[in-house]
Amino acid sequence: MASLQSLISKQLVAPNCTVTARLNGAPPSVVHASSSEASSDEKKVTKRRLALLGAGALSTVLLNRSAYAEEVPKNYRSYVDANDGYSYLYPSDWRDFDFLGHDSAFKDRNVQLQSVRVAFIPTTKTDVRDLGPMDEAIFNLVNNVYAAPNQVPAIYDMQERTVDGRNYWTFEYDLEAPGYGVSAFATVAIGNGRYYTLIVTANERRWSRLRNKLKVVADSFKISELKA
Repeated sequence: MASLQSLISKQLVAPNCTVTARLNGAPPSVVHASSSEASSDEKKVTKRRLALLGAGALSTVLLNRSAYAEEVPKNYRSYVDANDGYSYLYPSDWRDFDFLGHDSAFKDRNVQLQSVRVAFIPTTKTDVRDLGPMDEAIFNLVNNVYAAPNQVPAIYDMQERTVDGRNYWTFEYDLEAPGYGVSAFATVAIGNGRYYTLIVTANERRWSRLRNKLKVVADSFKISELKA
């Protein structure tokens, strides 16, 4: 499995990554995803696409937002790491734990695979747009970094949002392996000379019940300036 550092310079579209929604030249901060016809062996993809359509995820949405200063929603807690320059929300009944290679992590107390984690690596880039076209960069990230050799990835939705002039990419994907599947949202952003990644996951079988709850976590990630 490739490292995040090695991905930054790659621009090839992943050959074995199923994509069900992608941008078509949408302007910054606007989500504009369109669906395509599924083949007979893509029944699950069609099911997910219909769910997204019902939730309005395939509409054009303006995502420019002001500072992350709103009060914490009910049933969530806020995690703020001023030393490393980021913050996010997580479900209030989750507990912190050590996740190898990550700076912070929380997980459900009882259910496996339900967790959120954040990691970052150094980079000379200043914005996620420096990684190239959003769809190509995300395809490469999911296929070459997130997916293990025995997992088949599928991407369902991609969004760009702008908060306080900083761009964030959030996307939904599955990693399917024999006997089990994992669904997730990931948010990536660049700031403070770092490439930040937040990933929030759940068992694929529970995803329809948890999707909206975990989307709040993915959308809450925000970078703050490091103090000198």
